Order: sequence, then structure tokens, then C-alpha cells
Amino acid sequence: MRRGLPLLLFVLGACGNDTEQPSPTVQPMVGEAHTPIRFVDATRESGVRAIAWCGRPLKPHILESGGTGLALFDYDRDGDLDLYVVCGWRLEGAEVRERGRNVLYRNRGDGVFDDVTKKAGVGDDGWGCGVAVGDVDGDGKPDLFVSNFGPDVLYRNRGDGTFERMANPPSIDGWSTGAVFFDADGDGDQDLYLAAYIDCTLEQVLQAKPTLEWKGNNVMLGPFGLAGKKNRYFENVGAGKFVDATKRSGLTDVGEFYSFGVLALDVDNDDDLDLYVANDSNPNYLYRNDGKGVFKEVGLWSGAALDGEGAAQAGMGLASGDYDGDGDPDIFVTNFALDASTLYQNVGDCLFADVSIKTSIKQPTFAPLSWGATFADFDRDGDLDLFVANGHIYPQADVTPAANTTFRQTNLLLANDGGRFRDVSADAGPGLAVREASHGLAAGDIDGDGDIDLVVVNIDAAPTVLRNESASRGAWLLVDAPGARRVEITAGGRTQVAHRAIGGSFLSVSDTRFHFGLGVARTIDRLLVIWPGGVRVERKDEAVNRVVRIDRPR
Repeated sequence: MRRGLPLLLFVLGACGNDTEQPSPTVQPMVGEAHTPIRFVDATRESGVRAIAWCGRPLKPHILESGGTGLALFDYDRDGDLDLYVVCGWRLEGAEVRERGRNVLYRNRGDGVFDDVTKKAGVGDDGWGCGVAVGDVDGDGKPDLFVSNFGPDVLYRNRGDGTFERMANPPSIDGWSTGAVFFDADGDGDQDLYLAAYIDCTLEQVLQAKPTLEWKGNNVMLGPFGLAGKKNRYFENVGAGKFVDATKRSGLTDVGEFYSFGVLALDVDNDDDLDLYVANDSNPNYLYRNDGKGVFKEVGLWSGAALDGEGAAQAGMGLASGDYDGDGDPDIFVTNFALDASTLYQNVGDCLFADVSIKTSIKQPTFAPLSWGATFADFDRDGDLDLFVANGHIYPQADVTPAANTTFRQTNLLLANDGGRFRDVSADAGPGLAVREASHGLAAGDIDGDGDIDLVVVNIDAAPTVLRNESASRGAWLLVDAPGARRVEITAGGRTQVAHRAIGGSFLSVSDTRFHFGLGVARTIDRLLVIWPGGVRVERKDEAVNRVVRIDRPR
């Protein structure tokens, strides 16, 4: 979780220099006036109470600083987003004092949640880390995978409000982190990629002492000096049965890097899903898919493995979206404190450029230590804004004056102004004044009013539910198109493209539907949904301010 050393590696010039790339193409919608984005802290009225324990208060082992994720998904298929919170354990000295249980909250439909964990049967009490959602058996119902420090867990959705814990699930059986279900080989079912961090035992965690000198104080050791653990890929061979196909697929973790966030998306617009992995203190991975489930790691070649200065960073979380309006998915990576997060602009042909300085990302993201992130059009003006969850890994920061920082930090909201980002956190309402050690982050419209809300997991505290109360100046559309690769809409004289991105943030799952802010538009001139294989549905003159369901034609 600390920045890696600069790597003296040659990277293609087109991908490594922030000052040589074309300017973003985003333009504001005609007739718009700026209205602030506003979030309020709705945690108390939401009913969300689960505490995401993560070890001891002083965090003597690096596992205790990792935090956990969460998922916003419609488990009961009633049209609103439910919430699953992953929890770790509470330690005291060398003893386990409480095995935290994961919690499933059912949405009443208005953003108020009821705890249905016991009824649903998903209260795993392993040391939870992350979560993935997918349909492993092809029955149309969302299943749950939980990555743990210890054996991982797979729950199959029965469709009656309950889940079945599946025997012999795919697992790393160690400290597994980011996980993502995606159809890697194009056979119609969902495979699983599972990341891992370091190789350690519970005994090592319980006996750990802070031994690393940091600014005059002792803190946890790592990740440098600790052995990494290999990421793995599991092929779904039918009916939710998985086999280890890591070597055959080319998804080998050659460096045994310390991996956190994972993201499946089509970076090169060739109709298959590629894979991006955020690695702590090492180059990030970009695995390019040949369309048949065989991957080649091209991170360094593509320009998306290092920052523009050729240095490895402390990759934590991921976000993807077309921030510049050119039709290609771009990638945002969160990093350690005093090392800015990085925005990689997709310049085509699987090449990326670090545009963190040009887009004004570097300055506001430099000081905090960042984790989960999401691109979303919070003010519904037709471009993608950016939210970042922050929190340090060293509680000792609070008693170390030389650190000039704190363990608990405020989160960050960056508004998109024509392809450049402006820090609006101070003016974005009381929700941005919350100060916690925030890690996991999920985005979605939890109260059904057409804008994007947020839920943030905090270490050793209850999650924060942030309700979007931005002024309603923009129209919106939410497209539910299961399995679609991308959605394009033309409205108000402008075309927007949203690509399917699975996973991302930090060990978390956001709503997988396609959300569009439409600004002053009052009708959608053209709506195009595209599935793998080129299957399309096109509609014209669609109404705005609604959820539209479009299924793949048979």
C-alpha cells in the first residue's frame, strides 16, 4: 500500500507523456447553467448499521488496513437495489474477539433497508474482504461470491429470497481481494477472476507488531518485504462448476504482485472483455483478450501499467467511464497518499495516456490515500463526474505530527467541466463532510429518483449512505439491458456511449444498469443497445426520466 520505486522501463511515447495528448472532447450541453452537486448523509434513516471490523485499532498487520467491499444489486428482482456489506473480524491483542458477519439489506423501495441476512442465509462469518455478483448457473438470478482471508464463499440465488451455499467453490484459500464474474471465453457463461494480496496466516496476523519506522513512529510492515500470493482464473464449465484455467488462459500472475481492484471491460472495442488489475507498489496488469478466452498481458506496452513518469504506484481501486466523450472507456486508478491517483485516457488501439495533470486530477488526489472510486453523472448534465473514497492505513497518523495527515479522511468529489475535473467537495453538502477511513464504494439509484446515490464502507464503523440531493436540472434515463456490451443514446444534440464495465471500485459492486444524465433534453432521439456478436436493438423518440428494460432479441 506504499508507492513503488520508479521503474526504468521504456513505454511507448504516445502513452507516457501527459503533455503530448489531444485535449478531451467533452462539451457542456447547450443551455445549461452550473448547479452544485449535493449529497447528504442518510445513514441513520437508511437502517444500515453493520460495522465492518478490520482487526485491531492500531493495525499492526497489513491485513487489518485492507478494509472491505460491498454490493448494490437487485437480489430479489423487484426493481430496486439491495445492499450486501462485507465484514471482517475484530481483534484484541492476539485474540479474535468478534467474527463479523456479512449483512444483506433488502431495499423497501425508497432507500430504507431491512436486515434480511438470516432469512436469506448469506451471513458468512469468515474474515470478509470483497464481493462479486454474477449469474453462475445461467438461471437469470444474481449469485454472490465473497472473497475472504481464508476460504472463499459462493452463494447461489434460489429465487425465493434465499441463497444456497455452494460446496467446493472456486477459492484461493488465503487473502483474496478483488473478484469479477465475466464471460472471458465467449461461451455464454460467467467465469471468475480472483485477485490476491500477500501470503500470510492467521497466526502471523495475530502475532504481528508494528515494526516499520514511518516519520518517527512504528507502523505495520508491508507490502515490501512480504511474499505476494498468485491471482487465479476459474473457467465456468457449465451449471456453475469451475475449474482452474489460469495457465491455459494466459492470466498468469507472473510477478506475484499485490493485487486489489479488478475490472473487466472492452478496452479495444473488439467485442470481448479484457481485464485490468490494480497492483499495489507494482505495475498494473492489462490483459488483452483474443476473443476466445486467451489473454496477453500488455500493461507496459499499452501505457496503462505505470504513471506518465514511468513509475509504479500503489494501485488500490478502479473506475471506468468515457469521461471525455470520445466513445472509448477510460480508466482511473486510486493510489497511496502523497502520490496522486492516475487517469488513463484511452487513445485507441489499446493505447493509454496518463492525463492526470491535463485533466486537473493530480492536485486534489495527491494528499489523500484513496480506495474505491466511481464515474457517474451525479448532476445529470451529460458528462461523468468522479467520486473517490479516502482513508489512511496508519492509525498512527493521528499522533504523528510529521505525517501532516489523519487516519480518517473526507472523501472527494470531482465535477467534470468539459473534460477537466474540479474539486467541489467543500460545496457538495454535508455528505462530503463525513470523516472516516473509507474503502469500499458502490454507486446506484437506491431511492428511485433518477440520480446516483452512494454507499461507502468504513473501517471499524458502519457504512455511510450518501443520498444525492442535487438540484433536478437534468433529465435522465436508466437502461436495464442484461448482457449488453454498450449503450448509445443521442439526445439534446449529443451522443453518449456507456460501456459495460464489471467490477472496479475497491472490492465492490455497483449497479450494472446504464445510467445517463441528459441535461436539458426532453426526448431521446435515438437509443441503441449492442450485445456481443453485434446483436442490436434501436429505438427512436424515447421518453426520458424513466427506467427502460431492453432484452436481447431471441
